[in-house]
Amino acid sequence: MPSRRFGQRPHPTRLGKNPLASLLWLQTGACGGDSLALLSAVSPSLEQLLAGYSIELLWHPSLSSGHARRFDHVVDRILAGEQALDILCVEGSIVTAPRGTGLYDPWRGRGKMDLVRDLAERAGVVVAMGTCAAFGGVHAAPPNPSDCIGLQFDHAQPGGLFAPEWRSRGGLPVVNVAGCPAHPHAMTQTLAALVGDLPIELDGLNRPASHFSTVVHQGCTRNEYHEYDIEESQPGGKACLFFNLGCQGPMTQAVCNSDLWNGVSSKTRAGVPCFGCTSPTFPRDGDLFRTEKVGEVPIRLPLGVERPRYMAYKNLARAAAPQRVRDKEMKP
Repeated sequence: MPSRRFGQRPHPTRLGKNPLASLLWLQTGACGGDSLALLSAVSPSLEQLLAGYSIELLWHPSLSSGHARRFDHVVDRILAGEQALDILCVEGSIVTAPRGTGLYDPWRGRGKMDLVRDLAERAGVVVAMGTCAAFGGVHAAPPNPSDCIGLQFDHAQPGGLFAPEWRSRGGLPVVNVAGCPAHPHAMTQTLAALVGDLPIELDGLNRPASHFSTVVHQGCTRNEYHEYDIEESQPGGKACLFFNLGCQGPMTQAVCNSDLWNGVSSKTRAGVPCFGCTSPTFPRDGDLFRTEKVGEVPIRLPLGVERPRYMAYKNLARAAAPQRVRDKEMKP
């Protein structure tokens, strides 16, 4: 998908007397996984982000102290124009049921989706933290009794809570930091770039290209097994998880194997297939641990791979596998 470049936007508060950039984190239909992942960021960490980039955290549902009425007070001040809102982070899918009211996820007697609309109109930039907020995610998977959608996408289709042409006061569409949960550094580094008024390039799904231009397959320790068609049939082994176990790593754009989680590991390094959680179609409708195939050929092929060439190549790959690769396949 084509990418777009944004940057050098006037920062709403820095043009005035307030040296701080204000940030409000709102949770809608969600599990809180993105907030939990945020705590493991180290480059920068959440503490470094807030202090080093002069961010005033107006509210976070898990990290802020005080009664929920404090949140109501902050919202009232923003909506009244008494408090600037530079960055609105939304975690969780947008619940629109029942009958388009959003009252399955209420706030003060109305749907929280209405609150998101009101706050977004006052925000310098809106950031969808996680796949649920970006595309609908788990809560939008069929069956979808809550009629969940993303902020500016409904799965892969442009237009969720906001129309495709919607832009924030800073001139940006909703910035989609996808993932289930989102990668810690995708969150903190994107926020650092936005606060620092650095140019940010978005892909066709409005994800920051800096964290969504490579695939999980890159950096995977199983790449050699993949090239020689050496497969696993059960999780936990050392060979490739793509051919039988549903690994979406060759088709999923994320940094999980180039920027390891907690600096240590990733799903594929732990022997678990990538589920493609940064994709707008996540979770896919089917068995997450099974590769759909026609004969011996997967229906979905790695990005950029043509089916005729793939079939011709793979017919020879296993026969050409070095003995050391075959031996590793058999190790526990």
